[in-house]
Amino acid sequence: MFPLDTLPAALRHGQPLLWHNPGLRPVAEALTASGHGRAEIEAAIARWQRFAPLLARLFPDSVAADGRIDSPLLSQSDEHGKPLWVKADHALPITACIKARGGVYEVLCHAEELALAAGLLHVGDSYAVLADAPAHALFAQHRILVGSTGNLGYSVGVMARALGLGVEVHMSHDAKEWKKQRLRALGATVVEHAGDYALAVAAARNNAAADARAYFIDDESSLLLFFGYAAAAWDLAPQLAAAGLRPTPEQPLRVYLPCGVGGAPGGVAFGLKCLFGDAVQCVLVEPVASPCFLLRLATGDDALSVYDIGLDNRTVADGLAVPRASATVAGIVGPLIDAVITVSDASLLATVRQQWQQHGLRLEPSAAAGFVAHQLASEQWPGDVIPVVWTTGGNGLPDEVFLPLLAE
Repeated sequence: MFPLDTLPAALRHGQPLLWHNPGLRPVAEALTASGHGRAEIEAAIARWQRFAPLLARLFPDSVAADGRIDSPLLSQSDEHGKPLWVKADHALPITACIKARGGVYEVLCHAEELALAAGLLHVGDSYAVLADAPAHALFAQHRILVGSTGNLGYSVGVMARALGLGVEVHMSHDAKEWKKQRLRALGATVVEHAGDYALAVAAARNNAAADARAYFIDDESSLLLFFGYAAAAWDLAPQLAAAGLRPTPEQPLRVYLPCGVGGAPGGVAFGLKCLFGDAVQCVLVEPVASPCFLLRLATGDDALSVYDIGLDNRTVADGLAVPRASATVAGIVGPLIDAVITVSDASLLATVRQQWQQHGLRLEPSAAAGFVAHQLASEQWPGDVIPVVWTTGGNGLPDEVFLPLLAE
């Protein structure tokens, strides 16, 4: 077993930490070893384009006129007065969180598969036909199951219910009550668990296995989710170019990605590395109580959880409250992650307040993680970089949930 007493003391004591990944490899080498590459991302992008007419029909008041799901790139100044860029996925259409890039995508992929098998969809058809009555009747015979702390469940639920699919979301004790109620209002079945995220996922997986008409979305190992997220890099690239930003190995992007089990940040990081190569640094950001991905990268042990090093996995950042990292994602992107930064709950809440008061950004605590990490990195990891904070959720927070976060 890996000698846990050799881990950084700050990690074991639940203190903020900047950890540089000793397993980082040159991008070309790491991609070759992974067995995956940009061809899979380009296939996902083409699939997103096929879904666009359907999304425009189902969500005319949310998505762009062309049916694309994307967020703006915002400009700020950091605490030193230097430029800071914000990829605002907390305001993504349909879900107001980054999980739209994965959860919505995998639901659409499953609907496509069902419709093709039933002869309701043919090559060359507009995918808008998936909103017609025959497709709705087909989808009503099937259901989707997922385990979630909240945002993935909602992204799966809102897309599945729009198509007519049944939905069963298994939620951990970390999940907020308002997120459960929002799912129930869609017509989803919510199953509450006293245990953590890993237990909720296992329960959803087991229930789906017992139903031939059920489809399980596996946040821990789904490559559909992974490549749905990875396509986001292709959305960022033209926004950077429009802002006159051209990353190079000498002045790389440094992208801060809030991390739970790893699917969304791992997918985005993979896409960024495929697109920008060694001209991008990918930094995962985790709560001090839940540094599961750092633990996996540091030890190489897929079975190890944060509980094993004395941490309790309890954090105000409910979307990041995960005890064990995805072995699938870690196996693909481990050599591509430059660093991991852990942050305290107090700093997350302070940043939620600061971003609202100074910039009008409505963030949940998880989505504030990148700003905190950038401040720490500016002090401990100086360099000529183009910093990008990737926000992940919050625009959908109701007032009764968001306003108390602003209290000192």
